[in-house]
Amino acid sequence: MFVGTYTSGQSKGIYVYRFNTTTGDASLLSTMESKNPSYLTISPGGKYVYAVNETGDTGEVSSFSFDRGTGQLHFINKQSSGGADPCYISEDKTGKWVFVANYSSGSLSALPVNADGSLQPLSQIIQHTGSGANKERQEKAHVHSTVLSPDQHFLFAADLGLDKESVYHISPEKKQPLSGIKDSAVTVDPGSGPRHFVFHPTKPYAYLIDELSGTVEAFTYNSNTGGLKHVQRISSHPQNYKGEIGSADIHISPNGKFLYASNRGDANSIAIYSIDDSGKLHIKGFEPVLGLIPRNFIIDPKGHFLLVANQKSDNVVIFAINQQTGLLKSTGKQIKIPNPVCLKMLKM
Repeated sequence: MFVGTYTSGQSKGIYVYRFNTTTGDASLLSTMESKNPSYLTISPGGKYVYAVNETGDTGEVSSFSFDRGTGQLHFINKQSSGGADPCYISEDKTGKWVFVANYSSGSLSALPVNADGSLQPLSQIIQHTGSGANKERQEKAHVHSTVLSPDQHFLFAADLGLDKESVYHISPEKKQPLSGIKDSAVTVDPGSGPRHFVFHPTKPYAYLIDELSGTVEAFTYNSNTGGLKHVQRISSHPQNYKGEIGSADIHISPNGKFLYASNRGDANSIAIYSIDDSGKLHIKGFEPVLGLIPRNFIIDPKGHFLLVANQKSDNVVIFAINQQTGLLKSTGKQIKIPNPVCLKMLKM
């Protein structure tokens, strides 16, 4: 398990743990120094790890090789992300491209990947323009995620500033692999602030979490066109919730039965939903994260455990997942780590 962090405090960078998917135990293997590696992605074969370096106006992307035997990361090289405060990175299954969301500059970029895992300078950057209803948070475009479709034909970019989920066609053989699709962008309610996006593992459904409104949007997905059709908007907070909202991450259990969403602000919780046959969500409950400001979280490949990175309380909390109800229960196990914000897991 790889943990990305913010390094403004005591953190050194990226932490590598061995996580036991049977017992829920974790043991530290290594640490790699890197500045603000706030989001990570693992190459398809597990040989390489890529991190954004969220360093203000001069954002960067770093590449590392990973030694499965020792659990050590080794720095390869880094390149400019092409924008300010990169906050999300993904790699296609060909291993030829990484796609980066530059939050503060409202752009997304494509960087070619060499056979040895090193990064070439970016070959394409797409700039979003406009603004949203929330004048403080949506004064301009803010691309927050770059998610590939299951068949790798499309890239979905959530823009918090524009209240849009944009869709791009991917042509991995081209020097500039991304191309826009006419009338493909989906607009959500003004002031919602789209953040992260996830596809159902087996059915034609996709889900978007809105940071500013604390809501989850459900869509049907057309894999032929990349088109999304809105079917539901549901809160990620209890009905009478009055506190500050700041939703963050969204994931689906491997069995496709349950969806989970993290809430920061005053909630500090995980919202738990069941998914019905039509793709709609039904709230099952809310679980306190036993920490402050839950950012990203992860579900292990077997679907037994959900791990939450609590940025402000310096802990990763490990919950057991009830396979029948989807509800969470604390295992009593935590990992103490400074400013954790991103979790990724590689099956060994």
